[in-house]
Amino acid sequence: MAVKNKLKRILEIDSDLNRLQDLDLLLDRVLLDARRSVNADAGSIYIAEKGQLNFKYSHNDTKQKELEPGQKLIYSYFTVDINESSIAGYVAANQVPLNIPNMYRIPKSRPYSFNSWYDEQSGYKTISTLTIPLISNQGVVLGVLQLINAKNDEGHIVGFRKTDESFLMHFASVATVAIQRAQMTRQLLLRMIKMAEMRDPKETGPHVKRVAGYSVEIYEEWARLKNIPEEQIEKDIDILRMAAMLHDVGKVGISDLILKKPARFTEEEFLIMQSHSYIGAQLFVGKQSEFDQMSMDIALYHHENWDGSGYPGRVDMFTGQPIDHDEYGNNGLKGEDIPIMARIVSLADVYDALSCRRVYKEAWDEDRVHTELKKCRGQKFDPDLIDIFFNILPHIQQVKAQYPDTE
Repeated sequence: MAVKNKLKRILEIDSDLNRLQDLDLLLDRVLLDARRSVNADAGSIYIAEKGQLNFKYSHNDTKQKELEPGQKLIYSYFTVDINESSIAGYVAANQVPLNIPNMYRIPKSRPYSFNSWYDEQSGYKTISTLTIPLISNQGVVLGVLQLINAKNDEGHIVGFRKTDESFLMHFASVATVAIQRAQMTRQLLLRMIKMAEMRDPKETGPHVKRVAGYSVEIYEEWARLKNIPEEQIEKDIDILRMAAMLHDVGKVGISDLILKKPARFTEEEFLIMQSHSYIGAQLFVGKQSEFDQMSMDIALYHHENWDGSGYPGRVDMFTGQPIDHDEYGNNGLKGEDIPIMARIVSLADVYDALSCRRVYKEAWDEDRVHTELKKCRGQKFDPDLIDIFFNILPHIQQVKAQYPDTE
């Protein structure tokens, strides 16, 4: 790649990455752009957190081609210590790139080694790797980018070139700026959620991350079944994860006596509790972006039910008073009158609430949760979304494993 073309490619990548606001979508895109730039068949990205490298995303074109169209790879989440015993840890600890032409021929004198367990389990052979540190302008390691199996024009696996290494170090400097920006956005959202958590112990960081992750997985499948263009899907996902995390932010306006009550609500208390939906929506009045609109819809309507029995219904957002009725005199929204993103978050929120321990209940086992969701198909939940949920259940469970309550 000529110097002029390299510069052009870096500028294109910079523009591409800076369009994205959501941290998870950005990390996935960083990995994709890096792989495309040096024709790598596979790769992974890690983020430094609490003195370790947390595995975030993995791509593998060869293994992806073995799946049915629309399916995604399932992988496990793990952490790597930042020390010299592993390749990723070595790169993070020393803040240097590491270009290995053959992972099975690493000299024994090196402090790091290659664990071939994944190759043995998957039947995929890792040959060449190029591992790059993601270092901020302040000299702090944000993470590690590991690319696997460079391919030449004939599709044969080759070693990564020295020019690939140089290009990816420039790429990494661009990517880290975008990652820091997205991390700041994520932290602002989590601080808002922390305020809700101080009022309601159920609104934890892991809970909202799981709800957001489930929502993204459900939406992606729904959108593809509806033949929504990929560009629009990506745009919606970029907003949805953030908006879904704020679904219950209105609880900051509810009394602690109600939020922290370890027993069932009285009828009057339940009516007060319902007001968190429109209190949350009020935060996004004066809409200036699609994020504001989606956040308002989700906050206001994620407790509406498919059969019209949910809340708050058609209300004045500032007073909570009913303002309209349907042709049968009912005030609640029903069916497709409920915005799709709110219908999706409703399902994601209930699944997580049933699956996890709360102050008033133990976690339900998965079979019991699944039975309850199926029972609510066409009543509380959009029937199509229930079908989608069970079709993508392995991806739902992968999200659940990614954000345990112990984080």
